[in-house]
Amino acid sequence: MTTPDTTHAADPAARTKTADPPAGPRSRAPAAAPAGAASPSRLWPVLLASYIGQFLVVLDVSVVNVALPSMRDDLALSGSALQWVVNGYALTFAGFLLLGGRLSDLFGPKRVYLAGLGVFAVASLAGGLAQNDAVLITARAAQGVGAAFLAPVTLSLLTRALPEGAARTRAIAAWTAVGAAGGATGGLIGGVLTDLASWRWVLLINVPIGVAVGAVVLVRLREQHRDADRPALDLPGAVLVTGGVGAVAYGITETESAGWTAGSALLPLLAGLVALAGFVAVEARSAQPLMPLRLFRIRAVAVGNVVTLVSMVGAFALWYFLTLYMQTVLGYSAIRTGLAFLPHTAALIVASQFAPRLSARFGSRTMTVVGGLLTGGGFLWQAAAMDADGTFVSAILGPALPMAAGQAVLLALLTDVSTSGVGERDAGGVSGLVNTSRQIGAVLGLAILGAVASAGHGSPEDGYARAFLAAGVITAASMLLVPFLPRPGKQTRPVSGSVPA
Repeated sequence: MTTPDTTHAADPAARTKTADPPAGPRSRAPAAAPAGAASPSRLWPVLLASYIGQFLVVLDVSVVNVALPSMRDDLALSGSALQWVVNGYALTFAGFLLLGGRLSDLFGPKRVYLAGLGVFAVASLAGGLAQNDAVLITARAAQGVGAAFLAPVTLSLLTRALPEGAARTRAIAAWTAVGAAGGATGGLIGGVLTDLASWRWVLLINVPIGVAVGAVVLVRLREQHRDADRPALDLPGAVLVTGGVGAVAYGITETESAGWTAGSALLPLLAGLVALAGFVAVEARSAQPLMPLRLFRIRAVAVGNVVTLVSMVGAFALWYFLTLYMQTVLGYSAIRTGLAFLPHTAALIVASQFAPRLSARFGSRTMTVVGGLLTGGGFLWQAAAMDADGTFVSAILGPALPMAAGQAVLLALLTDVSTSGVGERDAGGVSGLVNTSRQIGAVLGLAILGAVASAGHGSPEDGYARAFLAAGVITAASMLLVPFLPRPGKQTRPVSGSVPA
C-alpha cells in the first residue's frame, strides 16, 4: 500500500472538481497526487483494521465500568484497587499515545498495529484470568499500553491510505462513529456479559476478536513502504513525553478525590509539566525528534488539537454522568442502561454519515460550529431534564438526539481538520497527538465536571444537572476557537522534510 506524496497537500479546490475516486492511481497534478493510493481491493483490510481496532480501544474504556461490582465481590477488591482497575488503563493509554503514534512512523503501521493488538489481547487474557487485585491492575495497565500503540495506527492507516478529500473525510467520520459506538455500547456489552456469564468475559472477549483481526491484518494488510534511512527512536523525548503526559493525567485524576490543592495532585501535575517542558526543549534540539515541532506551524494541527482538547472536556459528560443518572436516580439496571444508550448510538452513526456531505456544502468551519452548538444545546437540555421522576422520553431520548448528533459532527470534522496538511512521514505522530488531545480532554472533563457535580448541596440529580450545564458552557466556549482554523481553500501545506522525522 503506497500513499500520498509527503511534501504536498492535496489541492482542496481540485477535489471539488472531480468525481474520480481519491484512491485511484492517477491524479491531475503529479506533484500532489498519491503515488498509488490504496486500491479498493487493498482498502477493505485497512478499513477493517482501523474500525475494529478503534472500537476495541474505546470499548475497553467503558465496558469494565458495569463489571466493577462483580470484580469487587469476586476478588475482594478495596475501593482504591477498584479505582485503579479503571485508572490503570486510562493513565498508560494517555501516557504512551504519542510514542505509539511515532513508532508507527518509524517501523510501519502494520508492525505497530500487530504489536499493540498482541499486547492488548495478552493483557486481556491475563486480566480475565486474574485471581487477585495486583494481577488485574497490572493487566489493565498493560492493556492501556497496547491500546496506546493501537489507537494512533487506526487513524493513521486511514490518512495514509486516502489522500485529503471527500473519501478521507467520510472514512474519518465512520472511524469517529465506530469509536463513539464502542463507548455507547460498552455498558450494554459489559452488562450482558457480566449477567449471563462472568465479569471475566468483559476482558476475555478481546482475545478471540484480537486473534481474528490480527490474522486478517497479518495476511491481507500490505506494509507501508519505509525509507532505507529510517531514523532512530528519540529515546529522551519518548521518556519525557510518556512520563509527562502520564504524570499530568494522574495528577488530574487525583484532584477528583483529593482536590486541586492536595499534594498528591499538585506534585504529579508539576512534575508532569516540568517533564513536558523538558520534552519541548529536547525536541527543539533533536535532529530526529519524536514529535517534530515544525508540525505545530501547521495551523490546522495546532488549532485543531486545542479545540479538540477543550471540546472533549464537555463531551465526557454525555456518557459518564448520564450513566450515573440512569442507574442512581432512575434505578436502571446495567442492561437497561445500555439499551437506553442505543438512541445515542444511532444518532452518532447517522450524523457521522451526513457530516462529510454537510461539510462539503457549507464548509468545515461552519459545520464544526454547528456541531459544537448543537452539542452544547443538547447538554443544556439534558441539564434541564434531570429530574427524579424523569421518563425515558423526556429525560433521555429528547436530549440524546442533539447531544449525540452534534458530537458526531463536531469530532468527525475536528479529527479531519487536525490531520490535514500533514505528510505521510508524520501521519502516525499526528494521529497520536489527536488521540492524546482527546484523552487528556476526557481526563480533565472527569476532574472538572466531577468537582462541579459534587459542589454545593442537593440531590444527586442536581449535581448531574450542574455537570451538564458546565459541559454545555465549555463546549459552546470552545467554538470561539474555530475561526482560527484555516479556511478549506487555504489549507496549510505540509512542511517539507527539511527536518528528518
